[in-house]
Amino acid sequence: MHISTSKVELYAAIRRDHRAGLSMRALERKYGVTWRTIRKALDSNWPEPRKKQAPRPTRLDPYKPVIDGMLRADLDAPPKQKHTVKRIFDRLLDEHTADGISYQMVRAYVAVRRKEVRWEAGRGPERSRRAHASGSHAREEPPHAGVRSRPGPRSFEPQRPRPVIPSSRSSGSTGR
Repeated sequence: MHISTSKVELYAAIRRDHRAGLSMRALERKYGVTWRTIRKALDSNWPEPRKKQAPRPTRLDPYKPVIDGMLRADLDAPPKQKHTVKRIFDRLLDEHTADGISYQMVRAYVAVRRKEVRWEAGRGPERSRRAHASGSHAREEPPHAGVRSRPGPRSFEPQRPRPVIPSSRSSGSTGR
């Protein structure tokens, strides 16, 4: 019988049942684990920590320094001259013959890395495009002083279903 529990709970249950007199083979059958797991549970109070897996290499890895360089160059560029993801992808294809990469790979990397490059440079989060050029936020007063805005959100009123009126043409006859 295999019981779905955490490893810590599994180890505690194995030790408890072993103290109650169950053999190792009976413990294997009861918990659906191998003799090695039973031995580890009896030898130690805590399970071994999980091993950290190394990140898998991607086809984009050779081009990441190039992309980072483009993003760093964009820090000082005017907004109209900054690289879009499409432009970065096109430059990788044209200038670096990056055949094995896709637009989606570049887009996902740039979405994460653009923010990190700004933080590494000490620039902080990117300003919204809607912010005023001087850095001030939108005005607090309404745009038209004499006009009142709505007091709150609209209340939802369900609409009645509209009656279906049969058409005289739906019968297929021409009526002549």
